[in-house]
Amino acid sequence: MYKELFTKVQQNITDFSEEEIKSLEEFVKEGFIVKNENYEMNSKYRVGQVRVDKTKAVLCDLVNEHKDLVLDFEHLNGAYDGDLVLVKRVFNPRSKIKAKVIKLFSNNNNKNILVYVKNREYYTVKESIRLQNTPNTLLEDGELLIVDSKSFEIQEELGNINNPKVDERISLNLYKEEIRLEKTPKVDAKMDDPKQRVDLRDLAFCTIDPNTAKDHDDAIYFDWENSILYVAIADVSYFVKEDSELDKIAFKKSTSAYLPSKVLPMLPNELSEDMCSLKEGVDRYSYVFKIYLDLQKVEVKKSELFEAVINSHRKFSYGRIDRVLENKLDTYTQVEKQIFDYLLPLYEVTKQFRAKRLKDGYDFRSSEYRLKLLNEELQSVEIETSSSSHQLIEECMLLANIEASKKVNSVGIFRIHEEPPFKAITKLIDDVNALGIKAKLQSDVHSTITHIQEKAKHSVLREEIDELIIHAQTQAKYSSRNLGHFGLGFKSYSHFTSPIRRYSDLVLHRMLKTKQTPKNIDEICDYISEQERKIDQMVWDFEDRKYARWALKNIGKEIKAKITDTEKGIAITYGEIAGVKIKLDNYKGQTLYGKIKVIIKSSDILSKMIIGTIK
Repeated sequence: MYKELFTKVQQNITDFSEEEIKSLEEFVKEGFIVKNENYEMNSKYRVGQVRVDKTKAVLCDLVNEHKDLVLDFEHLNGAYDGDLVLVKRVFNPRSKIKAKVIKLFSNNNNKNILVYVKNREYYTVKESIRLQNTPNTLLEDGELLIVDSKSFEIQEELGNINNPKVDERISLNLYKEEIRLEKTPKVDAKMDDPKQRVDLRDLAFCTIDPNTAKDHDDAIYFDWENSILYVAIADVSYFVKEDSELDKIAFKKSTSAYLPSKVLPMLPNELSEDMCSLKEGVDRYSYVFKIYLDLQKVEVKKSELFEAVINSHRKFSYGRIDRVLENKLDTYTQVEKQIFDYLLPLYEVTKQFRAKRLKDGYDFRSSEYRLKLLNEELQSVEIETSSSSHQLIEECMLLANIEASKKVNSVGIFRIHEEPPFKAITKLIDDVNALGIKAKLQSDVHSTITHIQEKAKHSVLREEIDELIIHAQTQAKYSSRNLGHFGLGFKSYSHFTSPIRRYSDLVLHRMLKTKQTPKNIDEICDYISEQERKIDQMVWDFEDRKYARWALKNIGKEIKAKITDTEKGIAITYGEIAGVKIKLDNYKGQTLYGKIKVIIKSSDILSKMIIGTIK
């Protein structure tokens, strides 16, 4: 209530409720508010939310971000990150505005703080700030505790930072995702649809996923003779009803989180790994796109969408299908032969669609690091690139996603990616030229990017150039309005194919079935976009802490790295253990992406800071 009330005051809004007027009159008596023609803030005071980071505390203004005030830690008076507070300006002879907290209106939603013990005192893990007036503790240094933000009473002891098992709890707590540790509601999922579903169980559908996958969102089948592609997606919306307890939890999570050691699913395991997963050899409800292809024009003629029941005839890994596409069939069963007979021509078809797509979209050479853990410790890093089987499945899913976006109302749930601003593109040109790629601005953004890629085609830095191009672009997000997808080159695009792990897809399925748009669709789009970014950051936090543990055990080790940040002197390793981010203590202006040899000097697990020196 107070946040909305003080926002109204600062915006000179006068339509106050009786309850708000009662509160305002109390604040007038206390001198915080001045009553003239309207209620106004006393110029001696400010109201805002506290934001705490590693180096400072800031009072964030409710209306104007340019009016934010820096607060000294000793003037917080018990306030902490996220609290709504009233501050009083204090006289400062150096003319720089100073303020101290004199009233706490509301606590942040998370009343607990994650701390560690150092010299018998508490320090926050997030910012490494010493908490004032902490109780004198006899706990060992490095003990991790969840304490009450006001009383500092211990709510839970997590263990010592030297134990790698604490890493998951640290990341979940820092990003407020501990809901993933809570028990999920009891699931009673039955395939008891009274409606007559289309029976596709005789079609030899297959799934193609990583070999460790347990949640199979999608299955495909290709009718080669009639040029019809079937994309079957788990019918999650049948089991997770709108506004149910399961649905509310799924919305709050918004996405599954994929840690190196495990999956923290959006849905309970009974659904994500069983009733909603298109498992091999069992009947499963699915939502199916039947896509009629024109192979001459390389386009979709039409598509049909319906609820069905399928039976996935075979579960494949990407590696197995890569070998098949290379005509290394090894041994196979009759069922597998039947599937391979349509996968091989389908691969040729998808290559044509991909080539046409890339005339408007982009093909970035990117690699993903897959951390392999043993007993929660980093053992190795695998580099995963997009292979032929990945591209086959990707093109099938893209076709289904495009068709889904066409079937929703003008106000729906779209995956949008806006064109990067001119400023970002001009900086990109400067950056690639500094690397020796002689590029120039072209007539538009698309032409400029493809021009850069063409220039870099034969460069040893072509993957790094693609990395710079990706960094120059805006971030994709969800929107109720269709603004197109610049990176993919699509005029209309949605996420339809992963409802087990993405809430956006679940919402889209419901909209396609009911022909109705949720009233709070803008709120849904904003929240799940924010959640997507937050979960990415949480996973990176977890991985960086695993890297820090590895580095601590390898002090003095010489490793290969390349400069990735010339301003901060940061390098990232490649080779044996790839992806370790190292702060260089003797950086002297080496060129971007220059390759160096680094000696690991120190590593701090709590801050994830790894220091190295160029040999």
